[in-house]
Amino acid sequence: MGSLDGRVVIITGAGRGIGREEALRFAAEGAKVVVNDPGVAIDGTGGDAGVAAEVVEEIIARGGQAVANTDSVASWDGARRMVETALESFGDLHVVVNNATIERNMGLADLSEEDFDEVVAVKLKGTFAVTHWAARHWRHRFRAGVRADRAVVNTSSGSGLLNPLPAQVSYASGNAGVAALTIVAALELGQYGVRVNCISPSMARTRLTLGVPGMSQDPSTNGFDPLHPAASAPVAAYLASAACPLTGQVLSVRGGTVAVNRGWSLGGHIHKDGPWSVDELAEKVKELSMDDPFDKLAQALTGALGVIGRAQLQEMINTLLDQGGRSGTASA
Repeated sequence: MGSLDGRVVIITGAGRGIGREEALRFAAEGAKVVVNDPGVAIDGTGGDAGVAAEVVEEIIARGGQAVANTDSVASWDGARRMVETALESFGDLHVVVNNATIERNMGLADLSEEDFDEVVAVKLKGTFAVTHWAARHWRHRFRAGVRADRAVVNTSSGSGLLNPLPAQVSYASGNAGVAALTIVAALELGQYGVRVNCISPSMARTRLTLGVPGMSQDPSTNGFDPLHPAASAPVAAYLASAACPLTGQVLSVRGGTVAVNRGWSLGGHIHKDGPWSVDELAEKVKELSMDDPFDKLAQALTGALGVIGRAQLQEMINTLLDQGGRSGTASA
């Protein structure tokens, strides 16, 4: 008996990387999986229907059940068709895992409107679109008297939640939006028996992290690989299981570590009974303790790069932005 026996699941971006590992794990746990992936490049261009088909074939070869879908999550009608595919193939839908993403990495001054829109369309609008059509189906079933646990598992990133990275304005914005969407959706959809949570994998060896120091090579050990994209799949499977009570949570996953994200929270404050003057604020704001984004980023990168100073970090940022500005679209 698997933890997901009989559950019908849509997993977007399931042809490669984290999504592929989720699809394989969910199927191994007994889920019937709609493997969604249009097979595009990292920047969202191109397409290859064979990418999703290969994962389906692998699941079936292992004794599981799966069908392929190659629609783009950024397409409103495509998102609707994903839900229809689940219903037509397996008769119901219990879980949506929103994993699909693309990247176009360059500095804000070089990023075009089209680049920004297309990244956010996949990451944020895509999460909304698939969840929207699933929610409409679930609401209809609930009002018809059908009671069942339903779940959404969204996917965010530390670039957007904890340490937004230079050259990732669009990617970080989309990921931060997904976390906010998760909380609102959890509050709204609970009345229909739908739980909504989010995972935020980091330091995973995928196409998006190719070339990042410490991430490019496979480990030499045969033991647990904390950088393998499969590391977060059990967490997603738990959140998707009917036995899971959680909703409205954002969980960071790095290797075998799972941490709760608190989101934006209030720090110290200053107060005056009346409006402030600029001069008053200039003096009183000195009392507040504030995080330095350079220091936070340096600390976040310590695991991959070792201890780095502010000057070295700024040089790295300048190089990254310069490369993105010259190439137009830099790979992750």
